[in-house]
Amino acid sequence: MASIHKDVRIEAPARRVWEAMRDVGALHTRLVVGFVLECRLEGEVRHLLFANGVQASERIVSVDDERLRVAWSATGPRLSHHNASAQVFDEPDGRSRVTWTADLLPHDMAPAIATMIDQGLAAMKRTLETGH
Repeated sequence: MASIHKDVRIEAPARRVWEAMRDVGALHTRLVVGFVLECRLEGEVRHLLFANGVQASERIVSVDDERLRVAWSATGPRLSHHNASAQVFDEPDGRSRVTWTADLLPHDMAPAIATMIDQGLAAMKRTLETGH
């Protein structure tokens, strides 16, 4: 199983980052503007349209207000397994760090998923630091 671990530092307090992240049905307007174009929440499943045209359905597994962590799994024709989480950590001087971890199969999808995670973290940083 391929595992991907990525971090980004954000010039915003952890609580502000968490308030946007925990709103799992508003990724496209609050957390990763421009990376996710559409997000529709149906029960515990969110349906996404990414800027690159990829569509995915993700089951929200956990929204943990104590650990500032969201966990989800994805389904789709190209992945036989996918689970991921994003967690917010306090950093000095009012900054925060987000760690995004994904485990997936097949292994050969790891480069494409890693690229999407990089793009998602860049959009998150931009959105939370500038509001866009």
